[in-house]
Amino acid sequence: MFEQLKLTYDFSALEPHIDTLTMETHYGKHHAAYTNNLNGAVAKLPELAGKSIEDILVNLGAIQDPALQTAIRNNGGGYYNHNLYFAILAPGGSKAPSGSLLEQINTDFGGFDALKDKLSALANGQFGSGWAWLASDAEGNLRASSTPNQDNPLMQDGGKFIPILGIDVWEHAYYLKYKNLRGEYVKSFFEVVNWDEVAARYRAVSGR
Repeated sequence: MFEQLKLTYDFSALEPHIDTLTMETHYGKHHAAYTNNLNGAVAKLPELAGKSIEDILVNLGAIQDPALQTAIRNNGGGYYNHNLYFAILAPGGSKAPSGSLLEQINTDFGGFDALKDKLSALANGQFGSGWAWLASDAEGNLRASSTPNQDNPLMQDGGKFIPILGIDVWEHAYYLKYKNLRGEYVKSFFEVVNWDEVAARYRAVSGR
């Protein structure tokens, strides 16, 4: 059975950038629903028993039942994406990348500010609900991208690129505080990213 990431901080800890009510609703309602619905769908597919969520999402095409494949795509994506999202946020976390992650950001994007500009443009430019991503391959190359709905890079290119940072731009992530000002939310998101956690995920993917 898949379980929600356990938060290491209080719902109010990301104030004023992400408000308490949004956290209560986002984590306690939306993320919980994705997790429950994923478990319900997986229970109908015994061939998925014991598989990791990453393996399931990379191999969505192996699910023969169209309705269950859609349920796994939407809820499995929502589960995985939100576990990542809440894991990389922290009050008082590292405000900028360092070490090998920063070196690769400099190589692939021309600097940290340029990366933030790129991710912000992807997040703000995503039509409707979706995500902006920073992902790494096994060689340590970085890619910035966006996806609709609860899709993520694991569902593309055979899972070559693995997300290490995700910006949720579904309205439930920001509308209670920021209303239609998605750009203000995206700007505030970078105030609560823990780049040490992003770097740890980069090392796990690339070994660097």
